[in-house]
Amino acid sequence: MTIDEPILRVVPRPGDINSNGHIFGGWVLSQMDIAGGIVAARVAQGRTATVAIETMEFIAPILMGDLISVYAKVERRGRTSVAIRVDVVASRDRGQAEVKVTSGVFTFVALDDAFRPRPLPAE
Repeated sequence: MTIDEPILRVVPRPGDINSNGHIFGGWVLSQMDIAGGIVAARVAQGRTATVAIETMEFIAPILMGDLISVYAKVERRGRTSVAIRVDVVASRDRGQAEVKVTSGVFTFVALDDAFRPRPLPAE
């Protein structure tokens, strides 16, 4: 996997639209959490849990018909936690345009079998 490879690709459905006619922010947030969790689990080599969203910026709306690509990469590592930068890009107009729509930093903690924080494996 390369950095430029999306972790998720998804097309929002009509039920994901908010009252403004754009995609509901909570739907986008959940897709970002899923993608960040995939990368965090790879780093932790096991279970993780989301413990914080440090920054979250909605840059542009996601429109019905957009194809959403969610990119995620490690921003920093701690002893038991890993911060993942998550960016969302919308492909619209039948692939003619790409728009960065959302960005954020999600922090995950590695969990042991008792669901308590555990140290991350060595790099």
